[in-house]
Amino acid sequence: MDGVGSYGAGRTGSTVDPITFAKQPQTILRVLSWIFSLVVFASIINEGYVNTGSERLNCVFNKNLYACHYGEVVGLASLLQCTLFFLVDYKFSSISSVKERKKIVALDVGISGFGTFLYLVSFFFLTHQWYRTNTDDVPLNQGAAAARAAIVFSFVSILTWAGLTVCAVQRYLLGTDVTLFTTEHMDGGGTEAVEPGRVSSFPENSTAPTNQFPVC
Repeated sequence: MDGVGSYGAGRTGSTVDPITFAKQPQTILRVLSWIFSLVVFASIINEGYVNTGSERLNCVFNKNLYACHYGEVVGLASLLQCTLFFLVDYKFSSISSVKERKKIVALDVGISGFGTFLYLVSFFFLTHQWYRTNTDDVPLNQGAAAARAAIVFSFVSILTWAGLTVCAVQRYLLGTDVTLFTTEHMDGGGTEAVEPGRVSSFPENSTAPTNQFPVC
């Protein structure tokens, strides 16, 4: 019975419906997080450094290179994580081991929660450094749009990553859905033996839900 209906997925080996998968809240949040992370990373890497009268490029956030580097690292790491777990989510039903599913979902909980924390720090760090930036350091508002974009999308990333954390926790708590364990899975295809006067623990017409993905 390993891998049947565990941690929110459907039966092992079931065919993935791309439309159903795309409509899942977790998938939508994952895609949005990927887009927001791309904006944060691209904004800083492309326009986050300005030239203020010398050949040296300074970070637009109060000339604090740590601020720019932090935003770049968080954005890039988030892009890679979203890409990896998007593929894992799509292939989740093909994983037969309940233990492996549990490890994946637990890892998703940890990484999503950590991602929420990183973007929380990013938002306050970048906002603070931008507030302290001297207007003379950004002539003609050079890089200002990129700085504001990085701040705004760091904030909305907090919301999407928090949503991913909630979804991952929900899947982890869901655990194994025993209602999908039919008699055929329990004894290899035979009929459950029922003693006289005892009601079978499995409904005769037990069927698996058609939705193979978790609610969240």
